[in-house]
Amino acid sequence: MHEHKGAFMSISSHPILLAALDLDGTLLNTIDDLADAANWVCTQHGWPTFPVETYKHFVGNGIPKLVERFSPADARSPERLAATLAEFTARYDAHKEDKTAPYPGIPELLDALKAEGIQTAVFSNKADPLCGKIIAHYFGTGRFELVRGSRPNVPTKPDPTGVYALMQDLGAEAASTLFVGDSDVDILTGHNAGLPAMGALWGFRGEAELTAAGADALAAVPMDILEFARRG
Repeated sequence: MHEHKGAFMSISSHPILLAALDLDGTLLNTIDDLADAANWVCTQHGWPTFPVETYKHFVGNGIPKLVERFSPADARSPERLAATLAEFTARYDAHKEDKTAPYPGIPELLDALKAEGIQTAVFSNKADPLCGKIIAHYFGTGRFELVRGSRPNVPTKPDPTGVYALMQDLGAEAASTLFVGDSDVDILTGHNAGLPAMGALWGFRGEAELTAAGADALAAVPMDILEFARRG
């Protein structure tokens, strides 16, 4: 585990009681199914397709933004994007479990956090109905206290509005909540909500982006999250 100087390094008087975790690139490696669904849509329209590595930078800001990024410039009118979004969502929903899998060590981490009495929640920019279904498929229905994705009329990450609502629903306080994710969006989300933010190095974006965003610590393996929470 790597630590970085930041506003939240001295949290020893506030034990971590809630770990709020990003989904894509943190809990689950979803990139192949996302890329396959997007490239399928592109192929249907005769648009250029993209390699998986490119999609690692297309995702992170919600599915509408992903659709905008893979759509050609002349196919980005509001009406066209709405139609493409519906097409992508249907294709992805039908194939979201083809290649997706939890990252090694994630199930063990979740069990260990529960054993320590630390609550866990999912907070993602993925559409809320998709979040619920994919988490239930891979982790069951009782692993997390709350699973929340992008919902209508709630700004997406890095806006903290959704995090505040999640914490309120769980009775959690900022001083005892840790936010974990694999991108700069996640680090900014945590900090915008007044939380310590930890970067997951196994995800889509990598150490340079997480460090530049100001991550308070970096997890090389999932159990580093437990270590950080214990020290909180």
